[in-house]
Amino acid sequence: MFDIKLIRDDPQAFDAALAKRGAEPQAETLIALDAKRRDVIARTQEAQTRRNAASKEVGTAKAKGDEERANALIKEVAELKEALQKGEEEEKRISAELDDMLSRIPNLPHEDVPVGKDEEDNVERHKHLEPRRFNFEAKQHFDLGEGMGLMDFEAAAKLSGARFVVLKSQMARLERAIGNFMLDLHTSEFGYMEVAPPVLVRDEAMFGTGNLPKFAEDAFRTENGYWLVPTAEVPLTNLVRESILAEEELPLRMTAFTPCFRSEAGSAGRDTRGMIRMHQFSKVELVSVTAPEKSAEEHERMLSCAEEVLKRLELPYRVMTLCTGDMGFGARKTYDIEVWLPGQDAYREISSCSNCGDFQARRMGARYRPGDSDKKGKGATRFVHTLNGSGLAVGRTLVAILENYQQEDGKVAVPAVLQPYMGGLEVIG
Repeated sequence: MFDIKLIRDDPQAFDAALAKRGAEPQAETLIALDAKRRDVIARTQEAQTRRNAASKEVGTAKAKGDEERANALIKEVAELKEALQKGEEEEKRISAELDDMLSRIPNLPHEDVPVGKDEEDNVERHKHLEPRRFNFEAKQHFDLGEGMGLMDFEAAAKLSGARFVVLKSQMARLERAIGNFMLDLHTSEFGYMEVAPPVLVRDEAMFGTGNLPKFAEDAFRTENGYWLVPTAEVPLTNLVRESILAEEELPLRMTAFTPCFRSEAGSAGRDTRGMIRMHQFSKVELVSVTAPEKSAEEHERMLSCAEEVLKRLELPYRVMTLCTGDMGFGARKTYDIEVWLPGQDAYREISSCSNCGDFQARRMGARYRPGDSDKKGKGATRFVHTLNGSGLAVGRTLVAILENYQQEDGKVAVPAVLQPYMGGLEVIG
């Protein structure tokens, strides 16, 4: 969340940063609530001090045989005890209210993020490869998949409803091949540690990454209180929850290939056909934990790792720097990679790489101890910086391959780098 002291020190700067994200001013309300909390704490401490003193005076009065004074002091101690209890309860209530308010405020954007309202104000950073043009009318992925009999939305609807799919035979193998290729690339060449995390997590984990409390409706929850992860960012990032890392452990780079689950609240009518917006999908996630001074550099590195997947698949794409109004809740800066889809004649997001600064670390209590802290005679710790990105969304990569590698006869060529994962198969369908 945010350090209330920093908000008190410069409320105008805090509100100005929120305004860039299109958010209402919050500093005045937060400072007033914090002042109320501190006043309650001060009064409670005064009452505690007086209670301690009065308790000692009881013994002194009794030793002098002054029963009237002793009884008055005993009554005062009892009243102070009751006041203390009420003060502690009020302080807890106000602190909870303040924490709840702070937890619902989005991260402040980095100073170099372009200011804008929505995706129309995002800035193109660069492109790779020109979009492919066919001498026949390009089909969308769902027409290709259904035409081959390898993608079944009707069967999925009988099992689970809308926004699910059943992949069969070569298509199922292709999806698995894509995920395995990504994992092998990130672990063997880019130094990410492969992790197989749980996909059911507690409230604390979802809160730590910023999914709770504000975005509960976007996730699925089991009847006994677990959350299905919207992305492996949640369990991977929370591996450093309530930890103090040594500086030499940083950067910590992790990757995981997991199913992901999203309710798609508010997306009615959008991408209702096909695999673009699903309740369940697979993704290879990248997470980095690093020192603050290195997070900008790590962000660029993560982006290049995600881009390399598309380069080796020879898929056209572009990189966009998201404006302040289009960034996710926990991000201070985000790059989106958008892959070209011939069937839609458009670029569509396939990866978001975000630098969250210390936003998630504060919610998780994730710190590190600088290597020179002891040399300075200090044992001070600092919050780590966390980053996350798709490396890539497997389902959308499958969509991109189907549409970019489609042939006039309705079959689909297998990209060269995936053929070893497909037992040498060059074409599906």
